Amino acid sequence: QVQLVESGGGLVQAGGSLRLSCAASGGIISGHAVAWFRQAPGKDRKFVSGFDWNSLTYYPDSSKGRFTISRDNPENTVYLQMNSLRQEDTAVCDCAAKEGGYYSDDPKANKFWGKGTQVTDDS
Repeated sequence: QVQLVESGGGLVQAGGSLRLSCAASGGIISGHAVAWFRQAPGKDRKFVSGFDWNSLTYYPDSSKGRFTISRDNPENTVYLQMNSLRQEDTAVCDCAAKEGGYYSDDPKANKFWGKGTQVTDDS
């Protein structure tokens, strides 16, 4: 069974940084597209960043200039560097994977999910 495990969340001050990690079992990242999502309390889950099939990265406007996605294929790990954090960034962040080799910004298109890691901006 495919498993994704997130880590690296925590409590930071406004303007601080966190580096989230998503470790995948069974080399799943090498054969799947991976994306990061987040869900703030009482709000819908939103796309944060993702890879396409040739490793190009994509970000919505809310992530551009502040967040960076990367991956370590030998270790089957995807990272999300989060900088300049602010109050509205407080959320549970999840990594997700789908079959097909191309990311999707639609949560419903992603089959595999981690359990999330909490990011809290203490403002």
